[in-house]
Amino acid sequence: MAVNFQAIVSNPQIAYFSMEIGFRNDIPTYSGGLGILAGDTIKSAADLNLPMVAVTLIHRKGYFRQELDREGRQTEYPEEWNPADHMELLPQKARIKIEGRDVTVQAWLYYIANPLTKWKIPVFFLDTDIPENAQPDREITHYLYGGDSRYRLKQEIALGRAGFLLLKTLGFTMKKYHMNEGHAALLTIELLLRHKRDIESVWDEKEVWDIERVKDLCVFTTHTPVEAGHDKFPYELVGEVMGEDISFDVLKALGGADRLNMTRLAMNLSNYINGVAKKHGDVSKLMFPGYKIHAITNGVHSFTWTCANMAKLYDKYLPGWANEPEFFVRVDKIPDAELWAAHIEAKKSLIDYVNKLTGAGMDNETLTIGFARRATSYKRANLLFFDTDRLKKFGKGKLQIIYAGKAHPNDTDGKKNIEEIFRKAKDLKGHIKIVYLQNYGIELAKKLVSGVDVWLNTPMRPLEASGTSGMKAAHNGVVNLSVLDGWWIEGHMEGYTGWSIGPYPAEAAPAPSSDRVDADDLYNKLEHEVMDMYYNKRAIWIHMMKNAIGKNAYYFNSHRMMRRYVTEAYIG
Repeated sequence: MAVNFQAIVSNPQIAYFSMEIGFRNDIPTYSGGLGILAGDTIKSAADLNLPMVAVTLIHRKGYFRQELDREGRQTEYPEEWNPADHMELLPQKARIKIEGRDVTVQAWLYYIANPLTKWKIPVFFLDTDIPENAQPDREITHYLYGGDSRYRLKQEIALGRAGFLLLKTLGFTMKKYHMNEGHAALLTIELLLRHKRDIESVWDEKEVWDIERVKDLCVFTTHTPVEAGHDKFPYELVGEVMGEDISFDVLKALGGADRLNMTRLAMNLSNYINGVAKKHGDVSKLMFPGYKIHAITNGVHSFTWTCANMAKLYDKYLPGWANEPEFFVRVDKIPDAELWAAHIEAKKSLIDYVNKLTGAGMDNETLTIGFARRATSYKRANLLFFDTDRLKKFGKGKLQIIYAGKAHPNDTDGKKNIEEIFRKAKDLKGHIKIVYLQNYGIELAKKLVSGVDVWLNTPMRPLEASGTSGMKAAHNGVVNLSVLDGWWIEGHMEGYTGWSIGPYPAEAAPAPSSDRVDADDLYNKLEHEVMDMYYNKRAIWIHMMKNAIGKNAYYFNSHRMMRRYVTEAYIG
């Protein structure tokens, strides 16, 4: 059976490669922010009628399903699902060599479409779980971020190299290949092999031209300012798993002399490189001196992350907002009373949900803080409990806090952070109500970013590349209280769109975070500004909600982000 890709195959395309893509709760092919951003990217591409296709892995057993016991101990379970319930299996296949064996890769097709224009973006989910493959190879596309370095390298071969080959088999002609993080960097190997002229004399003038041709085809986005977040593989392992169909001298020149660094490989073979916030662009230049690194600040898909109550209000007063988020600048047209009523509806929905799950006895009147991030040390989910006596003194009966987030199965410190929050919740029982919701995912995120009053973010500076959860909160009129890092440096207007935590970072080398300094500022802001305004100056609070919508959601959306990618990276 031949699949009809309409007219899209015949036109030059943008190929978007990402290890994870998240756009539905029941298709668990994401772990967190990177995958959700990829999903929002593709949704905006569909809304803007962009000629794009996307490639990712199927992750048949998901990232994992999280269960937390009464002490906060995390247990992980496979999140198995059936692609056939949601996608169409294509007859076309690609074949690659892994550990000297022929591995067949099939693809499932899913369309992300704009309901108004009917424009469709095909997403190809690569799958090695095929009877003709050896058992170890069938498991390559089972787990997102599972296994060891060997397993990760196999996955990156499948994503980059097999993904490239599949698009060729399907007949696509590509104008650009956009690598969302270094996981897809091996697609550049396929491009080099196709554009090479003399593999034995790789550095002669002809071959240099070929490398420039590959660079002209590639765009690379880096997402992490943490050195450990950049995949590196020993060349001995690369030889065992991938073989040497391209000279290791070439790989070492492009990807690093000691180990194959996927970020450096992608950077050396891309003409356009960008970080995901202005500050992250600066930090990336310090990490990778000598490269021209731009910055395109992330955004979120406005229609996806706006709750039903707020969407109804926007439809009434800001018609067209979903496809033109610029209309958020007109937020003052919305009467204060109606905005507050819509927020209270969303808050009641969240609080009812929390109470039903946990029996916490939370109420709709108390100032409610939300914190939902990947559970890892640098996110500092426990910063709020730096001085529990002080927190108890000013927060008793006036604060309630909702946490969520998964720790990677191998992140022992992240798991300990969750357990610590459970202990603090018990210590503060009778003073401040605190819950930690398990198995954080898309649907729970939608409830949280719309139902809390304040969105809290406390990363160690400068380790937050961008952060998008606060942007989602702003779309629902929820104000941010955050460390000045990532996107919040750009979105923050003190006492106007929200509040900062800690000192303002320097333009070049950012000052590292201090728990004591940041916690002291957090407590001061909560007690003397946030709580005072919420309980005593409701009209000013509602005005801040409007500022969050009109100043933050107006700009920090994926439509604006994609227009910048088009003009600066794809056709620039």
